[in-house]
Amino acid sequence: MKIGILGCAGRMGQMLVQQILATDGAELAGGTEAPGSAAVGQDIAGLAGFDASGIVVGDDARALFEGSDVVIDFTVPAATADHARMASGTGTAWIVGTTGLSAAQQDLIAQAAAKAAVVQAANFSVGVNLLLGLTEQVAGALGDDYDIEVIEMHHRHKVDAPSGTALALGEAAAAGRGVDLGAVSQRGRDGHTGPRRAGDIGFATLRGGDVAGDHTVLFAGDGERVELTHKAGSRAVFASGAVRAALWTEGRAPGLYSMRDVLALA
Repeated sequence: MKIGILGCAGRMGQMLVQQILATDGAELAGGTEAPGSAAVGQDIAGLAGFDASGIVVGDDARALFEGSDVVIDFTVPAATADHARMASGTGTAWIVGTTGLSAAQQDLIAQAAAKAAVVQAANFSVGVNLLLGLTEQVAGALGDDYDIEVIEMHHRHKVDAPSGTALALGEAAAAGRGVDLGAVSQRGRDGHTGPRRAGDIGFATLRGGDVAGDHTVLFAGDGERVELTHKAGSRAVFASGAVRAALWTEGRAPGLYSMRDVLALA
């Protein structure tokens, strides 16, 4: 399959280039950066540390959709909203890993899924997707006697908080309890906050260094704690999962899919 990469010169983009070049059945169709980027016009494989491929970084995202079987998108919310319209117009399969999306931007992704196969995930790691399922299961089994806290840490460059994965874990815990996360989410504590409200799902965010992504779901009861943890040592696990999802879209009908579909966990 011919796979295109939006945002191909960033950390994740270069990791995706490496993964595609190393994966049987995958072909690098091209990549784009924003107009005016210093990467535009450079060899895409060369940027990722490989021998020159003859494919240069472009700045026309729609042309990338038109020339690819599937496009992978780890960019920013505003760009992803534009890409949703392109996926709708071309019918090209689309892998969405962008986090920090607004409700309106998410609606655009849902609209694109009516015209194209779209796989969206807050995290493409196989281990994290197993963690999501375990979190829902444990939250349902333990009940309200256990307080739930989601703790995440990422590198100093990450711009959104809590991470998309942390929010997805919160959603999984809320689903296990049969509640709406928006009604029980506690995303900031400062000053004299009073006692913890029963049933809340709390979030704690840490930033520093070059941490690829650490997530823990803590179930704290009287006399014991249960902790479910995933630690990513490299972005390679995200790139591997995204390329796996890209190959999975071959022949798929339009629809909004998740990594749980890709991994047959749904």
